[in-house]
Amino acid sequence: MKEVIEGYQEFKDVEIKNYKELFQDLVEHGQKPKALFIGCSDSRVVPTLITNTLPGELFVIRNIGNFVAPFKPDSEFHATAAAIEYATDVLEVENVIVCGHSDCGAIGALFKDIKKSETNIHTIKWLSLGEPAKEYVLEHMPDGTLSDIRHYTEKVSVVLQLKNLLTYPSVKKRVEEKKLFLHGWHYNLASGKILYYSKKEGMFIPLEKAEDE
Repeated sequence: MKEVIEGYQEFKDVEIKNYKELFQDLVEHGQKPKALFIGCSDSRVVPTLITNTLPGELFVIRNIGNFVAPFKPDSEFHATAAAIEYATDVLEVENVIVCGHSDCGAIGALFKDIKKSETNIHTIKWLSLGEPAKEYVLEHMPDGTLSDIRHYTEKVSVVLQLKNLLTYPSVKKRVEEKKLFLHGWHYNLASGKILYYSKKEGMFIPLEKAEDE
């Protein structure tokens, strides 16, 4: 905790001065983020770092596995769903990015025999959102190594989360109006490279080649 406090002090004494005008503008005029970024809670995946964006440019949701639960019209507590609705319906972002990553613990957990207990009931329930991706990969890559299967599942899961996004009325409506665009990314922790899901090619391609999509 000492390092965290020291980091805050450096931010307060040094860094915030470099962004004084930016923060003042954000306070006076509010936020107008360029995109909603749905990423994993993994501490190695830092949205603003890998996109080199400033405060106010990304509206960020982070959860285990960068999953998007399908829309459910009930009155339960849905943190990810509420944030999606707020970003698309209130902030009216023009882009939504679902970013998976290599060595994802959530995807890896799908291939482990984790017993349900009173201390992990929410975790087990949440991980079930990754099961469709796992089943797809096992069907289409029956002879793959565990490493290859996990890597492929990370990417398939991203595509399925994009489909789940379209179950949200606010998302579906704005996509159909061409006011909102959905993007699937896969980030490599070791190299820093990002692959983009190309609907045209039906595969992931280097992000820098995705400008025409």
